[in-house]
Amino acid sequence: MQVSETLNEGLKREIKVVVPKADLQSRLGARLEDAKGKVQLKGFRPGKVPVNHLRKMYGKSFMAEIVNEILNETPRSLLAERGEKSATQPEIDMTEDEAEAQKVLAGDADFEFSMKYEVIPPIEIKDFSSISVTREVVDIPDSEVEEQVLRIAQSAVEYETKDGAAENGDRVTMDYLGKVDGEAFEGGADTDANLVLGSGQFIPGFEDQLVGLKAGDEKQITVTFPADYGAEHLAGKEATFDVTVKEVASAGEITIDDELASKLGVENAERLREVVRQQIESQYGSMTRQKVKRQLLDALDEQYKIETPSQLVDAEFNNIWNQITTELEQAGKTFEDEETTEDEAREEYMRLAERRVRLGLVLSEIGEKAGVTVSEQELQQSVMNHVRQYPGQEQQVFEFFKNNPDAVANLRAPIFEEKTVDHLLEQISVTDKTVSKEELMADDEEETAKEAAPAEKKKAAPKKKKAAPKKKKDEEASE
Repeated sequence: MQVSETLNEGLKREIKVVVPKADLQSRLGARLEDAKGKVQLKGFRPGKVPVNHLRKMYGKSFMAEIVNEILNETPRSLLAERGEKSATQPEIDMTEDEAEAQKVLAGDADFEFSMKYEVIPPIEIKDFSSISVTREVVDIPDSEVEEQVLRIAQSAVEYETKDGAAENGDRVTMDYLGKVDGEAFEGGADTDANLVLGSGQFIPGFEDQLVGLKAGDEKQITVTFPADYGAEHLAGKEATFDVTVKEVASAGEITIDDELASKLGVENAERLREVVRQQIESQYGSMTRQKVKRQLLDALDEQYKIETPSQLVDAEFNNIWNQITTELEQAGKTFEDEETTEDEAREEYMRLAERRVRLGLVLSEIGEKAGVTVSEQELQQSVMNHVRQYPGQEQQVFEFFKNNPDAVANLRAPIFEEKTVDHLLEQISVTDKTVSKEELMADDEEETAKEAAPAEKKKAAPKKKKAAPKKKKDEEASE
């Protein structure tokens, strides 16, 4: 095999490979000899089939197998010999001329191909002792725990049918049909819908007009969608809803006791409060983690100014861009509506893509040098977490991961990254600072843009407020 480098420019490489026809013939001969003792052909005793006869029958198919083996083996072996890591699967270029290809398969011509790829740049791990971050911590007051427990209790309260008129706090069961300009619109109709008056579940003004109605009453309610409503075709529009009240029910007494806790699947009221506190701590802990991680990544971004493989950057940019443009399209908005232009947005998201790729490579190198690994148990736990996100479809999602090893492999990267971040937090200076929950939750758009998911970076579409109230399930303490 003859190997020559034809391009070495920045991170780009191109290798030309020539496999002489003599080598191909040698490998084919070995393949035919092996087949000779295995193939059974009519008219020949086992092991006595002439090689030339086998060559006529199987020569081209065997040579095609040999060519494929060369194409599969060569990139891996050459990269190992050169001590390089390819950013993506190397691109293979070979002749598209049918006559030339047939000569190769017949063993009458050398097999030539080129291998194009970008290398992952060498990364020298630097000292982490100079990095310092501030970890914001919230002391959760008992009053916040009680507020959350009360909300859970309110969601679990039992209702009793009443004969009188509906009041704030009552639950109304109704059928409704919404119309704009006399035409029904998608999402504007439901049957047996439950709505607690005063809960603010529906657009402003709707619930107020239900106060005073009784079971059996029919009423046409007129409201106006907010100007910033997520669905552009409804934003600012006046709508009417034909409502039929089917039941009015009053809420029972809200009592936070062991009986309530038992309904929610915990031992007693005290344990319920513990569970709620743990949930709040977990929520704030996630925010704290993200802020600390962002500071750490900012520091690494300053330390490591490496060249990034264009193929990885382009792929990351395309992922971001597709999500952003999809959100804009779904919201019926343009870049001008977001006070920018497409060119400015492309430039901004390209910078984000470059940062993500650069930090991904740095974290990968740090984790590898530190011996960070992801166990099969951690992978399986991640799979199960994904399965639980699709209630009612658990079996289908589980089968998807079972039948797609690459999908499971894709779960490895975020686990590896978080474990590498944990390793780094043990190496750097971390100072705790007690803050209020408002300070912790303060939205720093510039910082969030650096690490948030593309959808969070710039809200292309505001959250849609439901066009119609939906039946609300009881909250559980474990949620």
